[in-house]
Amino acid sequence: ADGGGGPGPAETPGRAEVFATVVDTFLEKLVAAGSYQRFVSCYRCFYKLHPQLTKSIYDQFISQLQTSIKEEIQEVKNEGNLEGLFSSLDKIAPEAQCCVCRRPSGVPEQDVRSAMVPYLLKHRCHLRRALRDREEQSRKVAASVLAGRDRIAELQQLIQARQQAWQ
Repeated sequence: ADGGGGPGPAETPGRAEVFATVVDTFLEKLVAAGSYQRFVSCYRCFYKLHPQLTKSIYDQFISQLQTSIKEEIQEVKNEGNLEGLFSSLDKIAPEAQCCVCRRPSGVPEQDVRSAMVPYLLKHRCHLRRALRDREEQSRKVAASVLAGRDRIAELQQLIQARQQAWQ
């Protein structure tokens, strides 16, 4: 469909080509943002004295800027082995698209439900068990408190009895 020497009509461009296109688009927009008119407006006095020299300086600046950016990007691509990684991703992507393990039924609500319900039931069982344990602990603590109160009441009676006996 593109008529060039690139991928055929059924194929999409690889990640490396997409990355190269993004970089080229970025450079075009950068050059457009730094247009000659803007450059001239910044150096108006110099432009009035030497218009051809200003144009030559601008052309050299833009050329060196583009070259420098392309070199930096190429260095990043080489250091990160981006070409190899892009190639690996291009090979893996079709295999991942064929995989239906993410959505077995094709209906997101059913797939989420089928994945979440067992987890939530297990979590509910765990919470119920924890609640029973806490309730049992609370019963034991309550019994201990009641036993303590009974002991305090007995001791108070004993103290009163001894106090009366002493008086």
